[in-house]
Amino acid sequence: MPRFPRDPQAVTGRRREGAAITVPDFHNVLTRFAQGCGDPAVSAVAARLAVPLLVAVSGRAGVGRTTLSRALAGAGIRTALAGDDLGGLPDVAVVVIAEAAKPEDRSSVAAWRDAGVPVVVVRNKADLAGRVPADALRCRVADVPVEPAVAVLAAVDLDHEMLTALRTLAAHPADLRSVDAFLDTAHPLPGDVRLRLLRALDRRGIAHSVRLLRDGADPFDLPALLRELSAIHRVLDRIDALAAPVRYRRVRDALTELQGLAAGNDRLAEFLAGDDAVLAVMTAAVDVVQSAGMEVDPGDDAAAHLRRAVRWRGYGRGPVSPLHRACAADIARGSLRLFERRR
Repeated sequence: MPRFPRDPQAVTGRRREGAAITVPDFHNVLTRFAQGCGDPAVSAVAARLAVPLLVAVSGRAGVGRTTLSRALAGAGIRTALAGDDLGGLPDVAVVVIAEAAKPEDRSSVAAWRDAGVPVVVVRNKADLAGRVPADALRCRVADVPVEPAVAVLAAVDLDHEMLTALRTLAAHPADLRSVDAFLDTAHPLPGDVRLRLLRALDRRGIAHSVRLLRDGADPFDLPALLRELSAIHRVLDRIDALAAPVRYRRVRDALTELQGLAAGNDRLAEFLAGDDAVLAVMTAAVDVVQSAGMEVDPGDDAAAHLRRAVRWRGYGRGPVSPLHRACAADIARGSLRLFERRR
């Protein structure tokens, strides 16, 4: 599904005719304005908007929820394990399963949904269970998105000793049928080094690394190759899509605060009415409707902007949710602003 490209440093509408438009991010636009205006109240709104969204990770013992939480944190996501003091509800929940979903997994999914928290199920250790159709899993886990992952491979840090050890294993295969077999069977690799590899990669990560090296991979490329195998990018994309309505509501809340502060503040009022703010709000609205599976024309010529404005104004007048009605209005408003630039 096409998405509007986002570049916090760019101003929308400065591309050649017919090119995909580039739209600014509201947080970045507001932060730059706050830094220049010197108003503590505006800076406070910007600071609240800048707080990263919180993702809670839950799951039964042994499914790898702590490992997945670390992998998500390594990708820049603020995470917490369910059961910790979250200080309120998280913005998104991740329920980790391994192989089949258990009744307690379904109960966890239902609890998050009942609390109004968007949730994704991650089938960790996916390389052990083989390929399971996502539709089949979705039916068993309360009809929520399901993504496979191998979290242990997502954030691997290999030093020189470990890379050398993996090259040794590629040249001299070891018994990887079990942890005990790997540690206890005679092998040129010292036992303490084998233990380090197990702690960093698990048996599966070692096996994947050895296979990649035998296939000709550069040892220094292993972390990136293992990360690709982990499929963590699919989990991150799913979390990003689920968080789109949360981000949009935060933007709208910030706008409400700023509009209250704008009375008697001409500079702030001008900022809120300006292109950067209008188009940045449009960005957040586009994310919401695209995360719901809808397409938004990214064309950057006058005709595309007018078509987009007409389409979304009509959509917002139909039988849609209040959230989508607000998004449609913001997309139409931003599109008309872009149309005026191109006339």
